[in-house]
Amino acid sequence: MRTHCSQPDLGVMRFPELPAPLPNISGLLTKKKLLPSALILLACLSLGSTNSAAQKVFSVDYPNQADVKLYVVRYQNQADLNVFRVQYRNQAGTNNGLWFFTDYPNQADKKIYFVDYPNQADLKIHFVRYRNQAGWRSNARKHLMY
Repeated sequence: MRTHCSQPDLGVMRFPELPAPLPNISGLLTKKKLLPSALILLACLSLGSTNSAAQKVFSVDYPNQADVKLYVVRYQNQADLNVFRVQYRNQAGTNNGLWFFTDYPNQADKKIYFVDYPNQADLKIHFVRYRNQAGWRSNARKHLMY
């Protein structure tokens, strides 16, 4: 007499429960209470992204890759902009001479190239030792770093 082994029923397969579908958020935004809140949130986010104007910089290898060409002068009184180099990204200012040098070009607001002669430069800068010395000496070229 032969005994049969009980085998699982392969005709009915059980799958794990799927999560519930996500709610349709387009219907939520049309409600009168959420629409003004969503618009205010979007406005705040867009204004916050324009806060850091050209203070994260990347030094490129070739002049044709640069947004601005710089010449480093020897004395503060010869510069259009006195620059203080900060250590951390969040210390970079809003076009006030506090610069953070990024590791990659896509992280920078401006790509810069250091030229050998003053007549090749768009902007003359001087690196200062102290943070409170940084800033524009001449507003005529301030637009270059926006």
